[in-house]
Amino acid sequence: MCGIVGVLGDHEVAPLLVEALKRLEYRGYDSAGIATVYKSRLDRRRAVGKLVNLSDVLVHNPLPGKAGIGHTRWATHGAATEGNAHPHSCGPVTVVHNGIIENFRELREKLAAHGITPSSETDTETVAMLTAHHMAQGLQPREAVMATVAALHGAFALLFLFEGEEDLMIAARKGSPLAIGHGKGEMYVGSDAIALAPMTDQVTYLEEGDIAFVSRAGVEIIDAAHNRANRDIVRIEPGTTLIDKAGHKHFMTKEIFEQPTVVAEALGRYAPAGLPSFPDRLDFTKITRVVMVACGTGYYSCLTAKYWFEQIAGLPCEVDVASEFRYREPPVTPGTLALFVSQSGETADTLAALRYMKEKADIVAGLVNVGTSSIAREADIALAILAGVEVSVASTKAYTNQLTILALLALHAGRQRGVLTEAQCRGHVEDMKRLPDLMRQTLTLEGKIAKIAETLAPATSILFLGRGVMYPTALEAALKLKELSYIHAEAYASGELKHGPIALIDRSLPVVVFAPHDRLFEKTVSNMQEVLARHGQVTLITDAEGARAASEGTVAQLVLPAASELCAPILHALPAQLIAYHAAMAKGTDIDQPRNLAKSVTVE
Repeated sequence: MCGIVGVLGDHEVAPLLVEALKRLEYRGYDSAGIATVYKSRLDRRRAVGKLVNLSDVLVHNPLPGKAGIGHTRWATHGAATEGNAHPHSCGPVTVVHNGIIENFRELREKLAAHGITPSSETDTETVAMLTAHHMAQGLQPREAVMATVAALHGAFALLFLFEGEEDLMIAARKGSPLAIGHGKGEMYVGSDAIALAPMTDQVTYLEEGDIAFVSRAGVEIIDAAHNRANRDIVRIEPGTTLIDKAGHKHFMTKEIFEQPTVVAEALGRYAPAGLPSFPDRLDFTKITRVVMVACGTGYYSCLTAKYWFEQIAGLPCEVDVASEFRYREPPVTPGTLALFVSQSGETADTLAALRYMKEKADIVAGLVNVGTSSIAREADIALAILAGVEVSVASTKAYTNQLTILALLALHAGRQRGVLTEAQCRGHVEDMKRLPDLMRQTLTLEGKIAKIAETLAPATSILFLGRGVMYPTALEAALKLKELSYIHAEAYASGELKHGPIALIDRSLPVVVFAPHDRLFEKTVSNMQEVLARHGQVTLITDAEGARAASEGTVAQLVLPAASELCAPILHALPAQLIAYHAAMAKGTDIDQPRNLAKSVTVE
């Protein structure tokens, strides 16, 4: 979470910093600030709330200087106030920070003995205080930062600016990403290459433990052992950092309507000749168990894939929430494939779980949307989601592409293990190749979905039900509604209803049921009848055959195109997303940047 940017330029940097922060605001929008060095003097401007508030401050109180750093914050330590906003300063040092300094209280106590006390509630200010203390002891900025970084526990990306130093920024990375941008007589630093894209297409990604000393002439990098390190300069491909609403009101709707295209791209990459195609090292004849680890929406894509791996490939499969995985110290048996799913590739809990499994599992694979991310670099095999840049905090197209690739991976496993014949595998892939068209047909139902969502929006709580592979779809639908509309929502496997949740059913509780006409349809409908018998207000999402069989008594029906069992959860994700979107529209909430949420969760 949070966004960092830094510029050593030939021009006034305040407009460049603000423009770059706009591209990172999806990472945090509780507060924002910038700092510059001008005529050897450090100064800063900060504001609470969206970035536009900082822009207003700068109109009335400009900040000159050709060297500067900036930050957009998602609050961890301390509330969203101007005093807690970054950059944080102490004496000749100003710093911005992503991550968490776990031992900041201990460091504060030691600094208090020297008369150095904080003015904010943040852990970040402690970094500036400690660096200033080292400089007061006679250390130069370079040595002071190295001593400071050595004392820090936790995960961080840090960027320093110093009084009297108009040609120096120092960046440090441990557990949170940082990139160095190369220009002509200018240099840049960003927590994401997206921030740097308008200024340069030449980027160096810092590795774990790196410290970078940046001047306009270039960058010197040392590794965790303080040895000189050579890191490659990578060219950012055009289009991979494009941020544009393309005529849509929100990034979310743009990304929802991109799904037929990006799913087709994923199918073209991973099933180019009508059969799944994956790296040779993914040899499922040697794999006896799959462990999948993720957070949030990625976790629900894994729960869906668990059905596929077990039913299609006959492979035992476990799914874990990343934040809990390594703390239960799971035993790892020979033949284990550990698969880590993350949209950003930087999700702190997922990355920590990957590192736990690195020496334990036979194969560690990452399914990520950012090919240069930490998970992609540290996994044995990196599988690209191919969803393109996803800006809206609520994931949509990354989710459906995760599902698409996981479905193909399960088919690949089934064929390699002899559970599926080649003809059966080709048949499933043919079904999946129809998905983009089925998705386009589903998106034409947006008007009807909007009307359903408007009837749901006044509710204080909503229940989603699904059975079998549709149960994770119900979970994802509930999550989307919570994220966007702030309506309380729960999801249950419909067969679990009678074991407690049915006590909630009355005339005031909307219930949304995902029930394609599959082999579990009759059982799902039986559970739905239990809701109707108790005056529950049921919205049924199904296909034409399901609607003919079971729409009686429901308050609304949404009829999707018929899809195979393998494709149904991918297709049903679209109305789940659009219900959440239009409910949020009806309630007037911030759709692309919901309260308290940020896109990339780089703290535990």
